[in-house]
Amino acid sequence: MPTEFHTADELRGAVGRHLGHTDWLEITQDRVNLFADATGDHQWIHVDPARAKDGPFGTTIAHGFLTLSLTNYFLPQLLAVPGAAMGINYGSNKVRYPAPVRVGSRVRMGCEIVESTDVPDGVQLILRHTVEVEGGDKPACVAESINRYLF
Repeated sequence: MPTEFHTADELRGAVGRHLGHTDWLEITQDRVNLFADATGDHQWIHVDPARAKDGPFGTTIAHGFLTLSLTNYFLPQLLAVPGAAMGINYGSNKVRYPAPVRVGSRVRMGCEIVESTDVPDGVQLILRHTVEVEGGDKPACVAESINRYLF
């Protein structure tokens, strides 16, 4: 169940708050292949399990940008702003991929509200997303998103 915020003041007051973790999601070869088709990135490390078996990770891995894009999939599990007229993905700040996401592994995301800034008709949040691989020592992705909520 996501944490709900109904007003800009509630969002401003949540700076520093960790919103918890999402459910786990298995990364399948089908998902990786669909992402490869959508982006045109068919590098063997992502789409050729036979070749990747002898590669550096022992299997195929998800694209870094696939892992980043999953932050938009996961965010509604953690944050809802039903009081806003509109939410806008305004961009990203620093993005890093400390560890690979092997096909067949499971990932989840934690999220923290890092900063809030007033914008016309609303508030802009900086959210820190940390995508974890189940059993991993390092996160797969750490990224800051810029989200605007207009009221």
